Amino acid sequence: MKLNWGTSIVIAFVAFISFILFFVVRMSTDYRANHDLVTEDYYKATLEYQDEIDAEQNANASAPLQLEKSPDGVLLTFPENFAPEGVNGTVSFYRPSNKNFDFDLPIDLSTTQFLVPDKRLLDGRWDIKVAYEYESEMYLHKESIVY
Repeated sequence: MKLNWGTSIVIAFVAFISFILFFVVRMSTDYRANHDLVTEDYYKATLEYQDEIDAEQNANASAPLQLEKSPDGVLLTFPENFAPEGVNGTVSFYRPSNKNFDFDLPIDLSTTQFLVPDKRLLDGRWDIKVAYEYESEMYLHKESIVY
């Protein structure tokens, strides 16, 4: 049987459409391609954004926080002029590649340093957000690291 050019074009179109549909179905059902929103309450977060800007300016102007990687984990060093027992807040670790690895830790200081243990951190990029309060003033430090 010999195919004419019209039949060949139809077969080529059907093959191309099948190829595209195969990849659409494959990508929509693959768990590795599951990209979630950054936050669940997106609109609520945008309304609170000015408070974050003010807290970040407070931290940068008067109380810079130092964050460094150490063999034991991630070490946060709070300003020396802060009394450790007066600092309250949370440290949030956000993993852009998988929200299942995100976690928050309450800040509980006995010295000006706070250590996040190595066993909680996987290799890769982490976005760290330290939100804390000292003497009724809010502070915020954001940083991204590759661990």
